[in-house]
Amino acid sequence: MTEPFVRVHPVDEGTSMVRLVALSDGIYAIAMTLLVIDVAVPAGLDDSAFHQALGNALPNLGAFALSFALTAGFWRDHRRILAGLTTGTVAVTRVTLLGLGLVALLPFPTALLAEYASQPDAVAVYAAAMAAIHTVHVILLLLTQHQVHQTASSPGARERRRFGAQLAVSVTIFVLSIPLAFVSTAAAMWFWVALIPAHHLLRRRRSAP
Repeated sequence: MTEPFVRVHPVDEGTSMVRLVALSDGIYAIAMTLLVIDVAVPAGLDDSAFHQALGNALPNLGAFALSFALTAGFWRDHRRILAGLTTGTVAVTRVTLLGLGLVALLPFPTALLAEYASQPDAVAVYAAAMAAIHTVHVILLLLTQHQVHQTASSPGARERRRFGAQLAVSVTIFVLSIPLAFVSTAAAMWFWVALIPAHHLLRRRRSAP
């Protein structure tokens, strides 16, 4: 005779949030480490082949640097969104896990971009991955807004709304670059640079009296 089914009591919500943040930190660390795997120069090359291989590694190094910087930004944004959240919900957990799955996948579009930057599909896949992660963060911000700041007019609530606008701008830039990639891959990648002045303008608006 089998043992009767025992109902498992839910884990304390505060503890579950700590575990979720710890899991997130671990996945971000692994993803950021895996980005560098494709940056390599074969051993045993002569002088000519070494310099050629070194030149061939530059696109991989550039893709690594770009993805590492963006992933570091994703990690910082993720921590910022969950800061002050003492209890979690099923929706927050599921959306967080979706975002972590996309982050874990980042080495794939990074490798595509490094090897096939001239192919529209590769650039579009990379931009779509970046837009998807930013979108997840926008959703997380909306899901946690009331839990963190119950008063919509508080300075903290206003700050989170400005932060949400910054994330929305990032989504817009990456989404617009997807069709642009099929016109010019170079133009699409240069369009990503618009993130810098766009975020700078938003920060200036945030600091304005």
